[in-house]
Amino acid sequence: MEQHIKQYGHLKAPGNWINDPNGFIYYKGKYHLFYQYFPYAPIWGTMHWGHAISKNLIDWEHVGIALFPTKEGDKSGCFSGSAVEHDGKMILYYTGVHYHVTDPENIHLCLNDQFDSCQMMISSEDGMNFDNFGGKKVVIPPIEDSLQGDKTHTRDPKVWKGKDGWYMVLGSSQKGKGKLLFYRSEDLESWSYVNGVSKGAGWGWMWECPDYFETEGGQALVFSPMRFLKDGKWEENQAICMAVDFKEDGCEMRMPDTYQYIDYGLDLYAPQSAVDEEGRRVLVAWLRMPEAVTEEGKEPWRGMFCLPRVVEVKDGHVYFRVHPHVKNRYSRLVENVKETGPDGYRIRLWLEDGGCLNVGGYRISRRGGRIRTDRTDVYCKGEDYRTVFETPPVKEGNRLDVYVDNHMIEVYVNDGEYVISNGVYGIKREICVSGGRNVEIFSLQ
Repeated sequence: MEQHIKQYGHLKAPGNWINDPNGFIYYKGKYHLFYQYFPYAPIWGTMHWGHAISKNLIDWEHVGIALFPTKEGDKSGCFSGSAVEHDGKMILYYTGVHYHVTDPENIHLCLNDQFDSCQMMISSEDGMNFDNFGGKKVVIPPIEDSLQGDKTHTRDPKVWKGKDGWYMVLGSSQKGKGKLLFYRSEDLESWSYVNGVSKGAGWGWMWECPDYFETEGGQALVFSPMRFLKDGKWEENQAICMAVDFKEDGCEMRMPDTYQYIDYGLDLYAPQSAVDEEGRRVLVAWLRMPEAVTEEGKEPWRGMFCLPRVVEVKDGHVYFRVHPHVKNRYSRLVENVKETGPDGYRIRLWLEDGGCLNVGGYRISRRGGRIRTDRTDVYCKGEDYRTVFETPPVKEGNRLDVYVDNHMIEVYVNDGEYVISNGVYGIKREICVSGGRNVEIFSLQ
């Protein structure tokens, strides 16, 4: 992988394949965002951790591979996890995977789920250098108690500091239903199981990438239930969120029977949050892309992340507002989208009922109090793909902020009441508005 690739706006794969954001943390004056990375082809495979850094969440620099398989526990991949800071060190937690039977036609894949998962840790003095050969440690071995969780499908440790210790939540599965597993530690190395939380049928068979946190307005849970949608379309696994009630004593969590999608475009997955330099809770997520992008002079790449979003809870509703650092950088007012640069632009407008904004073939409309998007003309063809999306009824007006990239469009409704983000291919550099007012276009400053 080419070192120190700089990108602006949306963080994209530096080449080949990326998926889940990992180890998102503000550490020693910089944001670090690691990510699931397969450095050999634009397809999913044996996972490494790629590494990007930023001072402001919008000017990014890829700085190479942080983690790669070296041990028996992670011989088949260093899968998703999180980061914390303690005594000046950055500590990464991740799921190590060991395939027992590999696919003879592709050793980066496993046959029939014949693998084990364990939870591992590694630390760094500076957040840049990691001893992959001598610094790794298994902190939770594969689960043997089937009443607790699944030996194969337990993964994605998210660690945080509580009032009286350190806590970890893992995604797991039990008897065909998704489950959260909570652990506690005094020293970040010895972890004890405390409690598990699940829901009834219909909530997915496995819960990936759980993330519990406290934020402005309350407590929130984000997780990604697998096979959550059952419409036969591409990507039935989805990311959802909800306000919850969590008590550290006993790790008891009350989950409501209702949920929100983190994004009503249904393309984003595996979100992870961190706390920014001013104490705000910030979230990023992976945009799933069915096809790789080939650009002249670059390696084919596949996968990117949404713009960082501030998460808040208000009256039980979870808001995702574009981070002020991002909003402030998309601030140079221009007359036409052709005056904007290659790193995208922002459109601000008020959309009346029945109105439509066409962004190079991607249509955004308002019908009966709902915001609707249609990417039929700028996406892969076929019945397997979803192309039309819609929010629930909005309550706070008709204000839209639309962030446009060549391969991703994010529509923020009423400053984050709802968001629709979609992957796109082949959009034109033009816009057309009907039934809109106060339309403004901003370039990246």
